[in-house]
Order: sequence, then structure tokens, then C-alpha cells
Amino acid sequence: MIEEAKKARLKAYVPYSKFPVGAAILLKDGTIIHGANIENASFGLSNCAERSALFSLLSQGYKKEDIVSMTVIADHNKPVSPCGACRQVMFELLPDNCEITLANLSGETKVMTKETLLPYGFKFEDTLNT
Repeated sequence: MIEEAKKARLKAYVPYSKFPVGAAILLKDGTIIHGANIENASFGLSNCAERSALFSLLSQGYKKEDIVSMTVIADHNKPVSPCGACRQVMFELLPDNCEITLANLSGETKVMTKETLLPYGFKFEDTLNT
């Protein structure tokens, strides 16, 4: 999946940060969904690779139960870390047993779960008025 994340990274649109990030999601049927960070001159309108991949997956009709793993890669001195917004989206949209691999171009990896990536993440139940 590292190679797939590298392919996704090549699709990034990063004229401002010059920091391309790629994400690849493996589904149970073998399908691979790519995501890349896409920037905008109005920086708040930019989207990270992790969210791009997950939003694409859902908009294509797949469900979180279809996901096996997610891999994220960037040219960084250590395995790339998702931002806080991505961590929350990943917490909600990835299944509990999903393996998340963070990587860099030097071959370093860190394998995590969504719980280790975002302890005490915001859950659907937290939105209910009980």
C-alpha cells in the first residue's frame, strides 16, 4: 500500500505549501481508493489527502465496513502525521479494526489504529442530547 500512497501523492495540487501528501485506502474487494491534498488560495478551502480519499470513497458508494486499511505518505523526516481535522474524520469514517500506516519516502512507517491516533475522539453518541 506504500506504493499506492506514493501514486496518490503524485496527484496532489500543492502550489502553495509544496508539500504533497498521498493516501491510499484498501477495500475488502481489492479496490484501492486514492486521495491527495488539494490546496486553494483561500487556505481554509484546501483539503487533505486523508479526507479526500475518505470523501471520495463514500461518494462512490462504498461504506466504512468495506475498508481494510489506510496508508498515508509524504516527504517528511518521520512518518507523516494527519492533522487534527483528518484524525477526527478518520475516527468517524474508518472501521474500528482498520490498520492505519503512516509513512515517509525514506521507508519509515508507523502502524496505528484510530483509537491510538485520536484517543477520546468525538463519537456520534456525543451528539445526542440524553
